[in-house]
Amino acid sequence: MDPAELRYLEDEDTPLMKTIKGATSGLVAGTIWGTIVATWQDVPRVERRVALPGLIRTLKMMGNHGITFAAIGGVYIGVEQLLQNYRMKRDFINGAVGGFAAGATVVGYKGKSIATALSAGAALAATSAFIDVGGQTTRIDNGKEYYPYTTKKRASAD
Repeated sequence: MDPAELRYLEDEDTPLMKTIKGATSGLVAGTIWGTIVATWQDVPRVERRVALPGLIRTLKMMGNHGITFAAIGGVYIGVEQLLQNYRMKRDFINGAVGGFAAGATVVGYKGKSIATALSAGAALAATSAFIDVGGQTTRIDNGKEYYPYTTKKRASAD
């Protein structure tokens, strides 16, 4: 496939598929983050009738963080795709509204506070808008293609 065609491959995904991919990515990232957070905390004391308390605590943290990140990713991408299809525009406003919705619903629900919901929504909206306005990429496309092998023919050794 031509590299120019690969850039537009993401447009072939349906909004539902993009939402599922966002939630799955969030689940994986949250599970990894939950593992890291669990290793930073002290191991709980040994109790009777509780086998492997450290492992149980680690698995609970992995699941908790994984589900939270999956919900944030799913809500963010879902709202962004919904707005993109409704407005027929692809700009930073879609991401900002998606970020606000994700932060306000998921983090606000976990924090059980309206102030927490509004501040988390505003933070995610600002972060999304900043990234979208900045060009949505971390590298600059200079038109060069790099191959793991050389494409030029060698001079023959006579």
